[in-house]
Amino acid sequence: MKAHKYYSLLIFTTFLMGVAFPVGKIGLIYASPFLLMGVRFVLAGGVLAVWTLMRRLPQPQEASDWVKACVIGLFQSAGVMGCAYYSMHWITSGESAIITSSSPLIVVLFGTLFAGVRYRPLQWLGVIFGFAGIVFSFGAHIGLHPGTWIGLAGAVCFSVATLLIKRWGGRFHMTVLAAYQMLFGGGILLLMSLLAEDAYFNINGTSTAVVLWLAVMCSIVQFSVWFYLLNAGDPGKTSSFLFLAPIFGVLSSWLLLGERCEWEAIAGGALVCMGIYFVNREQTAVQRHIHEPG
Repeated sequence: MKAHKYYSLLIFTTFLMGVAFPVGKIGLIYASPFLLMGVRFVLAGGVLAVWTLMRRLPQPQEASDWVKACVIGLFQSAGVMGCAYYSMHWITSGESAIITSSSPLIVVLFGTLFAGVRYRPLQWLGVIFGFAGIVFSFGAHIGLHPGTWIGLAGAVCFSVATLLIKRWGGRFHMTVLAAYQMLFGGGILLLMSLLAEDAYFNINGTSTAVVLWLAVMCSIVQFSVWFYLLNAGDPGKTSSFLFLAPIFGVLSSWLLLGERCEWEAIAGGALVCMGIYFVNREQTAVQRHIHEPG
């Protein structure tokens, strides 16, 4: 892939990731979080799955491949976005974007522990900077906000999904994988809505527009591009550009919601961005097992 195309797609998809936070928070005015996300992903996954069938793209053939797609959906769609949107009951959409986008730092940890990846000292310095930024941003009130912990759980899910996509992605057409993981993840979220929340959805022009934007732009388009990039390049390098997502998230939260981010969160977010920059600056990971099909 040519460099200009790679970076253009990264900026575009991280922009969509960032904007999804304030748009989703608008949606939470009209719908409970798990139901909103479940409808989003079932709609997006269903439409994209039908499109892949119409285009006769290669579908999963083995039962194990369907299980892999479901597991990725559990972490990528249900885990990441379920946690991110649920966390916004306690924290702002900008803060949720910062926490969720810290996942490249966790990718380095998990990649080292579970995927046989080795990183240079500069990457580990980036991890230290990034987690220091999270502690600085939210440490003073972390015990008072369950949303902080829930957001961190979403970041962990994002990291697990990133490594699984890289490990198993070669078994799928990326658009097909994006479709079915959203469909499975959306089904899990709808089940969670039934079991774990007082579900409600007020249908009007605004809530309809929010669902369509989230389903089409922030799901079908975003996931298709993101999965393509993860499969085409190194997962640590690609995911390190997620530092752009909280920037877009905070700016769009300010524009759309009038949210003000406290100076601690701004300074901590800057440390997170610096840490992720260091992770990416000399990305020379030696990958031993991550390309092996599972």
